[in-house]
Amino acid sequence: MGDPEPGEPLGVPRYPYPPHDFECLYRHSCPYLDGLSTQWVLEEYQRAHDVYQEHLRIIDVLDGELKARNDRIRVLERENAQLKANLQALHRRQFKANKKKDTETEGTQDEQTSLSNGETRKKRGAPAGHPGWVRPKPDHIDRTVDVPAPRICPHCQSKELRPMEETMQHVQEDIVIQPRTLVTRYLHGQAFCRRCHRPVLQAGEGELLNAPIGPVAKSVAIYLRYRIGISYRKTTELFRELFGLEFVPASALGFDRKASVQGEPIYEDLRDKIRTSEVVHADETSWRNDGVGHHVWFAGNEHLALFHIDRHRSAQVAKSIFGESFDGTLVRDRYA
Repeated sequence: MGDPEPGEPLGVPRYPYPPHDFECLYRHSCPYLDGLSTQWVLEEYQRAHDVYQEHLRIIDVLDGELKARNDRIRVLERENAQLKANLQALHRRQFKANKKKDTETEGTQDEQTSLSNGETRKKRGAPAGHPGWVRPKPDHIDRTVDVPAPRICPHCQSKELRPMEETMQHVQEDIVIQPRTLVTRYLHGQAFCRRCHRPVLQAGEGELLNAPIGPVAKSVAIYLRYRIGISYRKTTELFRELFGLEFVPASALGFDRKASVQGEPIYEDLRDKIRTSEVVHADETSWRNDGVGHHVWFAGNEHLALFHIDRHRSAQVAKSIFGESFDGTLVRDRYA
């Protein structure tokens, strides 16, 4: 029997069971397997089965990890919701109105009466849609200050400025050490910045740009709040009664926040100098801030004094003040 011709059907005998000593002539190049070796095909089949089982094992491991992470996410979501609820409850207790016992008793009786009558309790504050408070314009001008146009753009530091004919008027109220206000009108010269493509101007002497209240009034309000210790509402009453200058308590709070932002570079400079000092005295004590317990930290010597207010009294706060590796001599009490 020779090799078959191309296209000639193969005359392979068919046996229900091959003899024990049967050996296929085409086991290394089977025509039914496109000339592939039967042994190689069997090995690849067994190897594919092993790879498939390995893939199934990897999928089971990944499914287990995914399930564990999903369970962890659900636990964290529940903890997050609980923490939000606790924070909201703490915030409500912190800003709860301080009422006398008689007032609370009367309010409870009135509330029970209104609820028994089926009426809804009126919402506190101004009614919805009420007009907002707007500062009235001053009815007189005490002095006028001519402010020349800037030569350098305050936004991009460009010197390519072109003078403009029109001026910009800014009216600012401030106080003097007399029971009246000093209203100053600043007539600004303007210049057009070719880089910013907009008119620019510079602040005059004693002027806070875009601020209707001057720096002296803001400084006195901050002094009354933190040095004298009076409330924002009483501060506004003092200005209204002594100087005739009116603003709301929220404006006094804005004075503090603006001053804290402007003073942050000074604070950072003091902290850097404390960290490089040879000898520093340090201590801390309790501090109340809006009814909430805090700690005020002190670090200084005969030349410097740094104060830091924080909710905690931990070593992490001390590291934020003195740094991770303080090389100087730290003088403290035994409790610190």
